[in-house]
Amino acid sequence: MTADPATVRASLADAKPDVFWTDRPDRPAPRPALTGAGHRADLVVVGGGFTGLWAAIQAKEDDPSRDVLLVERGRLGIAASGRNGGFVAPSLTHGLAQGLACWPDEIGTLERLAEQNFADLAESLTRHGVEADFHVPGEITMALDERQVGIVREAYELHRDHGIPVTHLDAAQARARVDSPRYRSGFLDPTVGLVDPGRLVWGLAAAAERLGVRLHEDTTVTGFDRDEGAVVVRTEWGSVRADRVVLGTGAFRGPLRRLALWTLPVYDHVLMSEPLSPAQLDAVGWEGREGLTDAGNQFHYYRRTLDDRVLFGGYDANYHFPGRIDPRLEQSESHDLLARHFFDIFPQLEGLRFTHRWAGVIDTTSRFTPVFGTALGGRLAYAVGYTGLGVASTRFGARVALDLVDGCDTEVTRLGMVRRKPMPFPPEPIRYAAVRATRASLAAEDRTGRRNLWLRALDTVGIGFDS
Repeated sequence: MTADPATVRASLADAKPDVFWTDRPDRPAPRPALTGAGHRADLVVVGGGFTGLWAAIQAKEDDPSRDVLLVERGRLGIAASGRNGGFVAPSLTHGLAQGLACWPDEIGTLERLAEQNFADLAESLTRHGVEADFHVPGEITMALDERQVGIVREAYELHRDHGIPVTHLDAAQARARVDSPRYRSGFLDPTVGLVDPGRLVWGLAAAAERLGVRLHEDTTVTGFDRDEGAVVVRTEWGSVRADRVVLGTGAFRGPLRRLALWTLPVYDHVLMSEPLSPAQLDAVGWEGREGLTDAGNQFHYYRRTLDDRVLFGGYDANYHFPGRIDPRLEQSESHDLLARHFFDIFPQLEGLRFTHRWAGVIDTTSRFTPVFGTALGGRLAYAVGYTGLGVASTRFGARVALDLVDGCDTEVTRLGMVRRKPMPFPPEPIRYAAVRATRASLAAEDRTGRRNLWLRALDTVGIGFDS
């Protein structure tokens, strides 16, 4: 089944090239930039996304007397934290299968920590009064073809065998939850939540300020200098002297160049629809508002918002030589491809229009999970590389970074995923060629069901590519 080109063109005709989550009249006013030299703080947090905000909040909760200052190069949440689909997966390991592949001996600990982190996140939002539409309707992984039916069954059995209360759905049961002629089967994971990521950023920022954190936007960090037992954080407009620094810059490497070894900036594209009418909702069902995805290597993720829009993203994962990040790359033919796929899945929604189209940069690593470490003699710690599943795990990553920068020997700093780095990506132009070869191979596996020699070689050395 192929969507009519005229339907696709009409659906995108009025789509605004902007992020729906932050394109709102109640967006908070920008905080002032940090200007002038001579500023002082106990802890400087670099990056105003989820990692940075959670680090600032937890640092103040640990020690209310600690002077914490956060700087962000643009607006808070301008990057991945404000552009994602709002899926709140408990996993710290990019899913159970990836965790078992990388850390089989620690998987019980990692799953326990993930469950606790998710519960603590929910409790923190309630305690700090963060209104971000957080709810836990679960996620259904759908099989769109017969090859994916087997993948769904294997994933269901893996989750069930590890005590996760998943439910397998045959074709009729899947379509009873959300109606699409493409669905062959599915499995429901009831532990996955959804959130409005823009409001989550704004709510966390407000909570941080109430705790006494100083927030500065439009403040680009240009470098770090060690100076008599402290770190001088240099910015475009000034500087600040700090005892410790936590770096949570995602795909944007900033002045710590070593992060380029382990992270790859990958563009992911997203559409947001107008609110569905009652007739359209009746045609598609989706009464449980579950988050949805499918079982391909090139997969979609989609959800029904609380005001009955449909967010639809994923599939393409575009890397631009040589790791280029540029606002001009955010609008592309990937949006046309997404719209075509949307109407292939939901032909009954022909005539629906999209109001927003955007893209964001994912900081992926070769093992799909974050990389942690320290620099500047241990006075700086970093947590980056969430590979698209960071809405919940950034809170955990912030905890790890705080323990590392404070020199604490804790359960989380002893984890293998913290102590050992992922396989580094090769230098350019080999990196670009390897990404292209991997994307082509993954697409071929989706078509044929066969994993070629290139992918098997990557499996052997522990390297992957994902969005």
